[in-house]
Amino acid sequence: MGKRVLVVDDEKLIVKGIRFSLEQDDMKVDCAYDGEEALKLARENEYDMILLDIMLPKLDGFEVCRQIREYSDVPVIMLTAKGEDMDKILGLEYGADDYITKPFNILEVKARIKAIMRRVGRKSGGSGDRIIQKGSMKIDCESRRVFIGEKEVNLTAKEFDLLELLAMNPNKVYSRENLLNIVWGYEYPGDARTVDVHIRRLREKIELHPSDPKYVYTKWGVGYYFRG
Repeated sequence: MGKRVLVVDDEKLIVKGIRFSLEQDDMKVDCAYDGEEALKLARENEYDMILLDIMLPKLDGFEVCRQIREYSDVPVIMLTAKGEDMDKILGLEYGADDYITKPFNILEVKARIKAIMRRVGRKSGGSGDRIIQKGSMKIDCESRRVFIGEKEVNLTAKEFDLLELLAMNPNKVYSRENLLNIVWGYEYPGDARTVDVHIRRLREKIELHPSDPKYVYTKWGVGYYFRG
């Protein structure tokens, strides 16, 4: 069955072009042209991916992403026309998995979508139980759920991918560049701050004291690792 994507942008020609291209790959595409419409569709339907512009009428993309993250870990790619670092970092802070700067090549957009979908699909399509237990943390790799004690922690797709990779390879230090290539699944055109933002957000969710972590550690000048 084809994947279902929600495309959100107030520029109708951009939406039309993305929709046509994705439908050529047998994806089902819904469209929204403002933030309120996007939230309504996201609540009423199950999507495999959301492409979300930042500058939207009624509610901007940051607020839409924030509200979606309250109940869903659907992968979100932010679209920004400005190309400014602050917009990109803010998008990640609000829970986005990736960002693309306008003007973009539609082939790049499709490559990003497919890379994330492949990554998520591999994680959800395995067989047998894969549970990682560390102290009070339990990572269920098949259902992609994380628990601290009895409380479930709501992670984004990229946050979970990072945690799973590190936890499955305890004490192995990964550089930021390695994490970009492995977790994002392609030669990422951004910079290492993307990883730093995701690690910080991950720590805020799983660590009792994020500044003094007991799960995800920093190897200064090298990268990150999970204490085994």
